[in-house]
Amino acid sequence: MALGQTTDATFQQDVLQSPLPVLVDFWAEWCGPCKMMLPILEESAPDLVDKIKIIKLNIDQNPGIPSAFGVRSIPTLIIFKNGQAVAQKTGVMPKNKLIEWIDSSI
Repeated sequence: MALGQTTDATFQQDVLQSPLPVLVDFWAEWCGPCKMMLPILEESAPDLVDKIKIIKLNIDQNPGIPSAFGVRSIPTLIIFKNGQAVAQKTGVMPKNKLIEWIDSSI
């Protein structure tokens, strides 16, 4: 399943104004752990389709939003609900931990 994408320009509409909670994956092309996290997110997305949107944001192409939310290392996952950041994790985690974290955060 393809994950959504957002940019500095569309973040407000894609994430902050979303009726569903949104998990934003802050990543970069050169980041090995980010590449490890991608298939876990893709595999998890179908199980979460009615609960949360999963959107990726490339930090190299979009430096404004990561800076605004204090993203210092990647991959960083932030869950946004009702326009607010409600939970944040950094690093790779297995699918079962990802699902548990999402369920406990939304």
